[in-house]
Amino acid sequence: MSSGRVSRHARVRMTAAAAAVCALSAALLAPRAAAADTPPHSETYRAQFHFTPEKNWMNDPNGLVYYKGEYHLFYQYNPSGSSWGDMSWGHAVSTDLVHWQELPLALSHDDKEMVFSGSAVVDENNTTGFGTKKNPPMVAIYTSHNKSTGMQSQALAYSTDRGRTWTKYQGNPVIDIGSRDFRDPKVQWYAPTQSWLMTVSLSAEHKVRFYSSKNLKDWTQLSEFGPAGATGGVWECPDLFPLAVDGDKNNIKWVLVVNINPGGIAGGSAAQYFIGAFDGTKFTAEDNGTYTPPAGAVVQDFEGSDFGSWTATGTAFGPGPAAGTLDGQQTVAGFDGKGLANSFHSGDATGGTLTSPPFTVSSPYLNFKIGGGRHPHQPGKVLADFDGGTYGDWTTTGDAFGPAPATGTLPGQQQVSGFQGSGLVNTFLNGDAGTGTLTSPEFTIDKRYVNFLIGGGNHPAGSADPTALELLVDGQVVRNATGTDTEALETASWDVRDLAGKKARIRVVDDNTGGWGHLNADQIVLSDTQAQPGAQETAVNLIVEGQVVRSATGSDSEMLDWASFNMRPYLGRRAQIQLVDMNAGGWGHILADQFTAADSPALSVLQRAGWADYGKDYYAAVSWENTPGSKRYMIGWMNNWDYAGATPTSPWRGAQSIPRQTALRTVDGRVRLTSEPVNAVQSLRQDPPATATATIVTNTSKALIGPAADGKALDIEATFSPKDAERFGLKVRTGTAGEETVIGYDTTTQELYVDRTHSGTVDFNSTFPGIQTAPLKAANGKIKLRILVDWSSVEVFGGSGEAVITDQIFPDPAGQGVQVFAENGSVRLDSATVWHLDSTR
Repeated sequence: MSSGRVSRHARVRMTAAAAAVCALSAALLAPRAAAADTPPHSETYRAQFHFTPEKNWMNDPNGLVYYKGEYHLFYQYNPSGSSWGDMSWGHAVSTDLVHWQELPLALSHDDKEMVFSGSAVVDENNTTGFGTKKNPPMVAIYTSHNKSTGMQSQALAYSTDRGRTWTKYQGNPVIDIGSRDFRDPKVQWYAPTQSWLMTVSLSAEHKVRFYSSKNLKDWTQLSEFGPAGATGGVWECPDLFPLAVDGDKNNIKWVLVVNINPGGIAGGSAAQYFIGAFDGTKFTAEDNGTYTPPAGAVVQDFEGSDFGSWTATGTAFGPGPAAGTLDGQQTVAGFDGKGLANSFHSGDATGGTLTSPPFTVSSPYLNFKIGGGRHPHQPGKVLADFDGGTYGDWTTTGDAFGPAPATGTLPGQQQVSGFQGSGLVNTFLNGDAGTGTLTSPEFTIDKRYVNFLIGGGNHPAGSADPTALELLVDGQVVRNATGTDTEALETASWDVRDLAGKKARIRVVDDNTGGWGHLNADQIVLSDTQAQPGAQETAVNLIVEGQVVRSATGSDSEMLDWASFNMRPYLGRRAQIQLVDMNAGGWGHILADQFTAADSPALSVLQRAGWADYGKDYYAAVSWENTPGSKRYMIGWMNNWDYAGATPTSPWRGAQSIPRQTALRTVDGRVRLTSEPVNAVQSLRQDPPATATATIVTNTSKALIGPAADGKALDIEATFSPKDAERFGLKVRTGTAGEETVIGYDTTTQELYVDRTHSGTVDFNSTFPGIQTAPLKAANGKIKLRILVDWSSVEVFGGSGEAVITDQIFPDPAGQGVQVFAENGSVRLDSATVWHLDSTR
């Protein structure tokens, strides 16, 4: 049986034990968490103009409805603590979508059920009989999660006092199909049929189902939509609504929002959307046609009987290309021709690499198909990978190391495994009798961690006869690691934050001639991300001058999809392609095919899909019903299930995005869902703003305006005219120790991006640091940005709101600088205005 069979139940997946572990981990990883005597709402990372509960856990927004002058925000809430559990509906109200008043718990869990996500309506005609025509009820439609069976069904509760108190309907559930993955009903009044319309998710099937009712109690199934678009995770929190295209009320299209986790455009959780038509019964998405990738020169298509000039190590890739599905594997699909690279030989337990010969980069893009496991390469500065056939500028003493790295198992040795690439340090050259040292040249510690792979004997530094990997500062051993008397190399890491800026060396020591008197080591890397034991990669990497400069991974699927590397920065340089399988766990394999050099990038299903937001932290996005003027306001949970349980905040965990007004606009010939902050945000602006005069910025980073623009809660508008700079933009929350959040535009890829790699506390989860990108073309030769900066988030709106990136950040409170920058050329900053924002607390 393929280990690719992974169960995903997005809400139920966190057992009480797992939740407790998350809470403990977050506590241990929160060096800047607020002290117990910190005044409420002034804690280090407390949002100043985004909604957060006073305390405890919050996730999905629920029950968004406008009634009698109030916007209601219900939300998934744990009244018992700051980790997921005991799900209930918290409640807040606002008159302007910006200033929120937190109210008492609305719908509580009980002994039988947890109250999962759903929606709320005002039953103006009292179709339910829960109120009167004079005092119509507010009705919540929620998913009831049965605690004893795990089944999910749809249930009702009602309020006749503007949502302040609630009664659960005695006839619950109103829809029960006997499923564990049937959730998140969004209900609205559909005027053409004078009936209620429910949009609800069949999560594991990647489907949305539609139901109709006259009274909210008795429902008739209408149709289903899906699977379509991105399907790398469960579908949740659907929403369906009409919008005018470019403001033309005679041209109405329907938008179906389907939130997905994992498998979003930036990894993990995200809000996907489809545009199409709804006829009262069925939603039909617009057909974008079959995708044809850009033409180019095929580098490797795996159609031969062997790998040709490509070199394999280990056993994972077998003796040659696979013809498709291997024994024990789920059906492999999406590859071209009759062959592909498939590292599932003998299952997920095997490892190895497959490496192309060196070549000179001559095309702007390398396109390829990829599938298999989602275990990304951990970026960093490689101090040594021992793959070059020599030790380079490392120096040796004694006879244990020989003239060059080993290529694997040595004579008389048990099988060596777990190393990467074609070489490693292995001091079993003369059996356990050999001794000696291997020492690196001096380097500066400019990252947070030293990650490495290590195996062999367990004889620590300081013992009589060590076999150890050592970190030396000023000639003294300040860190050391050793094997565990096994030939399997394991991931290990040193936290070196306290040694930042120090000069150091790595030394491998073998002074032992007894049993297990040798050491194995490989992949010594400086990184801002701590290597996670057991989370070794399954990836396709581009290697330039010994460094991994581009990497892609599968999405835990046997379906291959297109991917692309931007090769422009490496034109004329020597490179190699390497397929890596170093994972023996679930989905511990990689699939690849059709490597093609081309002039433009191939687009994956994810890139071709519609995304309401391209950031890491916008999920469970749904919209308000019954709003004045029928405007469509949307809000999302500003978090990601990849790390939601470990974000370093206390005594609360979870925030909502800024509410956004959505529209359909024609952008570059295609109708897109756009969003911009609600107008009420402008009421928070302090006068006067700080303004920048037009200027040319060339190959530098400098203060945008000066201290007047610095701050932790800002609203920034900036317009640029691209010239020849490759990248340009703004840096916010800049401060000591190189902290910064970079909000830029890449002219070579025509993408907006947010880089939070150095945004302060980023090491609580390996998927948190990174760069998020969104396609954005200049309009009339201009790039326009609107940036909302809060104490622990940035929301970036590019162009007319077609490119939006929402990311949490956890910087040092002292880091409040704002800079403008340009890289590899010049850009014209036409204008920039910075407003400090008042707190809504």
